[in-house]
Amino acid sequence: MKKIFLSSMFVVAAVAMVSCGSKQAAKQSVEQEVVTLPKVEAQRVASRMVSQEATFTGTVEAQVVNNIAPQQPLRIKEIRFDVGDHVKKGDLLVKLDNSSLVQAKAQLDNAKKEYERTNELYEFGGASKSEWDARRLQYEVAQTAYNNLVENTTLISPISGIVTARNYDKGDMYAGQPVLVIEQIKPVKIMINVSEPFFGKLKRGMQVYVTLDAYGDEVFKGKVARIYPTINQATHTFQVEVQIPNANERVRPGMFARVTLPYGKKNNVVIPDRAVQKLMGSGDRYVFVYNPADSTVRYSKVELGRRLDTEFEVYSGVKSGEMVVTKGHMGITNGSKVELVK
Repeated sequence: MKKIFLSSMFVVAAVAMVSCGSKQAAKQSVEQEVVTLPKVEAQRVASRMVSQEATFTGTVEAQVVNNIAPQQPLRIKEIRFDVGDHVKKGDLLVKLDNSSLVQAKAQLDNAKKEYERTNELYEFGGASKSEWDARRLQYEVAQTAYNNLVENTTLISPISGIVTARNYDKGDMYAGQPVLVIEQIKPVKIMINVSEPFFGKLKRGMQVYVTLDAYGDEVFKGKVARIYPTINQATHTFQVEVQIPNANERVRPGMFARVTLPYGKKNNVVIPDRAVQKLMGSGDRYVFVYNPADSTVRYSKVELGRRLDTEFEVYSGVKSGEMVVTKGHMGITNGSKVELVK
């Protein structure tokens, strides 16, 4: 009997130990589960009025480009300006051989005298109408020829601008290329191809903002000078001419430009940029939305708009008032239970 009693005691003790061990293990398991929940930070988002903007690229061009050249081959006697020089409208730029001008002037003077003599006779009936017409025509032709030679032997600048090319030296024979190229760079223009959906949103005279690779993040103000009325069927874009005053001439033709067109405001949700994640291999952007009711997160693909410093404008995927995870993305997936760190 004593042996049976001792055996029973051992069994009870063993059961008790197993029971205690199971409870302890269960307790440790629960504690371990609580401890290992991913910790995240989240921020409640809201909607606000956001300026709507679109950016397009283009290349700076001179407002006007003039190729300075005579109408016929002549010997160049003098070039008064060089590349980089500023010229004013009306400045004498180039002198060419004017030997033919002397002959043309003599012919003009003779035609003028003959016309004046015939005109006097015609007034008193001493010359016929056909004679008067012939002398007048002869005089007008000689005047035109002389003026044309004057224009082609003394080349005058039609605009104020800067010399951007010189293709000859003194003594060269003009042979087809412009002697000088003058470009007006106050103002300058940028031609951009704008997507079709913006056709009704742009107005002539509206202000735009331009950045240039040459000047980093510095912003230059301009305006929409011209909106072309047709849309390219192949690209579904239309041309817009942007103009920059360029009073200090810092903006030069050939510079690469980014033109930002503001076209109104819209009430959209704005989220912190730290909340936005990129789906590997697709380029899609997504966020994790935190649900305080059950402490879980859900995956939500978002359509982003403009970047606003440290925030993004969102067109879809997140509603105003929802909470998005801003820290602790590693280790969480769609439906994960998390611990919110406040």
